[in-house]
Amino acid sequence: MQLAHPPFRADVVGSLLRPSPVKDARQQQQAGNLDADRLRSVENEAIRHAVACQCQAGLQVVTDGEFRRAWWHFDFFEGLQGVEGYDADQGIQFNGVQTRSRNVRVTGKLGFGQHPMLEHFRFLQSVTNGVTAKMTIPSPSVLHFRGGRNVVSVEAYPNLDDFFDDLARVYKEALQAFYDAGCRYLQLDDTVWAYLCSEEQTAKIVERGEDPQQLQRTYARVINKALEGKPDDLVVSMHVCRGNFRSTWISEGGYEPVAEVLFGSVNVDAFFLEYDTDRAGGFEPLRFIRPGHQKVVLGLVTSKTGELESAEDVKARIHEAAQFVDLDQLCLSTQCGFASTEEGNTLSEAQQQAKLELVVQIAKDVWGE
Repeated sequence: MQLAHPPFRADVVGSLLRPSPVKDARQQQQAGNLDADRLRSVENEAIRHAVACQCQAGLQVVTDGEFRRAWWHFDFFEGLQGVEGYDADQGIQFNGVQTRSRNVRVTGKLGFGQHPMLEHFRFLQSVTNGVTAKMTIPSPSVLHFRGGRNVVSVEAYPNLDDFFDDLARVYKEALQAFYDAGCRYLQLDDTVWAYLCSEEQTAKIVERGEDPQQLQRTYARVINKALEGKPDDLVVSMHVCRGNFRSTWISEGGYEPVAEVLFGSVNVDAFFLEYDTDRAGGFEPLRFIRPGHQKVVLGLVTSKTGELESAEDVKARIHEAAQFVDLDQLCLSTQCGFASTEEGNTLSEAQQQAKLELVVQIAKDVWGE
């Protein structure tokens, strides 16, 4: 049975490969040869085309491909009051490749205000032609995790508990603001929970003097406080990712170390879970998913390479997952977006389209029209 509301049996994570006109226009603007209005016009046209492509693939949900962003997370954070971006000493280290040197830090009291991404969503909503428009933003956990205490001003927040309380409040305000702008499907992108599954990443947390188990509880509390009182018709999902930059990754490890806290207590409506490689482990941790309306969107189709998966193999894995959570609570997507940063993964736009079409076809085969 197909679903008339999000998440859909065939769903989309968020980011799409930036088309050449967008990349060229952004480079021209950075060089001072293109004004903001002209860049916005190029982005608008590309987003219209991206929406059409997603609809052509058969999806009931579309995003703007995150075409107006350079990063999946920093652009949103830099739009918050009390947060600034800066050029870091080095980039984020992935498996064999490093990002550009960029980071964010909390310099003052947090606030939401007139965030520019509200207008980004309004434009997407205006060109969806009746399908569901989905907004993606980084999860609150991401603002704290990588730098910990070092990226949160001691002057603004001498007590980190006050920081986490404000963070929850700001996200509650963000959810309401997007809802007021017309959003009914919002996704929190969260690499943190996957990093907490990694022995290497948790060792780094311990080295800086923090307790990974306590962080789990803290992040769960912040997210749940942000979700308290959200409108009943606003669906909030969480995408958990092990890193996605130029087709590489950061962390490895199954969900077992976080499953009880994450699946058993975080009150999102759906989890988008990376499951395209052995790095994500088995489906056993899904036993902690609560029965009822909560959904699991299985990321069984990779966005990192262009080679198409076997539809029969993906169907078999869906039914394997159904041993631990009811088939009616399952959906399908790619394991991540195709371009978490503007650089994008190493596949073509045609291969990207074929991946989306594959997700739709498999969902039809498993759950029906």
